[in-house]
Amino acid sequence: MTRNIIITGAAGNLGSAVVGKFKREGYKVIALLNPGMDEEVEEADDSYEVDVTNEEAVAEFVKEYQLQYQDLDAMAMLVGGFATGTIEETSQEDLEKMIQLNFFSAFHLVKGFLPVMKKQSKGTFLFVGARPALELGDASWAVAYAMSKGMVMNLAEIVAGLTKETSIRSHVFVPSIIDTPPNRESMPDSDFSKWVRPEEIAEAMHYAVNNQALRNMTFKLYGEV
Repeated sequence: MTRNIIITGAAGNLGSAVVGKFKREGYKVIALLNPGMDEEVEEADDSYEVDVTNEEAVAEFVKEYQLQYQDLDAMAMLVGGFATGTIEETSQEDLEKMIQLNFFSAFHLVKGFLPVMKKQSKGTFLFVGARPALELGDASWAVAYAMSKGMVMNLAEIVAGLTKETSIRSHVFVPSIIDTPPNRESMPDSDFSKWVRPEEIAEAMHYAVNNQALRNMTFKLYGEV
């Protein structure tokens, strides 16, 4: 029996780890890539270029998916971005950019695939939150980022409420600093061993998808930071 997972941001540092983990565990991986970026994910079974921040593009992909595949077991929504800035430094444009990238990249997919999961009465949504959105006392230096990720976490809770009578689950993964080459380059004096590795997040996602007893959980993946 084929188990299907859609992974957005599949070519990124976290995305590559999540693709690899689910592929090794026997899933059919459908990778969503940024249009025009010449990205490639060799381990994916199928790849589609979809601007997940665009409502119409996602709606078209939902139709295509339903034609090409049957069930959807899980969806990992990994597309996102980061920006610093206090309230005084944050413009409306800054906030809109973060909301577009972090929130709408998840919202459009949930809107499109929630009916699919409801029809099959199962499936798992995997959201990526952020520590400043969970601990607002630490959000003052990244206001737009924290607010946009807070919207993602609220979306996950809304989905959980809408699906409480089904086997659909909605998990949120909240990393601290992820050990990636760009983060190492931007913080070269840090102790990288204390950061959470992409592979650890991928392991947590696989664990959550494959443990039916876990329902609508928030996973704090802080490492030692």
